[in-house]
Amino acid sequence: MAEITFDDFVAVDIRVGRVLRAEPYPEARKPAIKLWIDFGAQIGERRTSAQLTVHYTPEALVGRLVCAVVNFPPRQIGRFMSEVLVLGMPDADGAVVLVTPDQDVPVGGRLH
Repeated sequence: MAEITFDDFVAVDIRVGRVLRAEPYPEARKPAIKLWIDFGAQIGERRTSAQLTVHYTPEALVGRLVCAVVNFPPRQIGRFMSEVLVLGMPDADGAVVLVTPDQDVPVGGRLH
């Protein structure tokens, strides 16, 4: 594993946001869900798609807090433009489990 500096770490802007809207993304190569996430007044609403279909439905994601990298450049995912990278960890079978705060926190808060 390559070591990084503290400056490398702080260059990655990880924020908490609240899912405003979620829709199935059947056109994706692998099963995915489109997300619209509120990151507060400073960043605003951003969208992404994520392979979350094993543990989550679109309906269950609305209102949830999620953590995401907000300072990557936008990336085209099929016909959908992804503006952030939602963070998750693999379960024992490799399916994504979202990284979320264990308490309610204000949207837009930065990981530190």
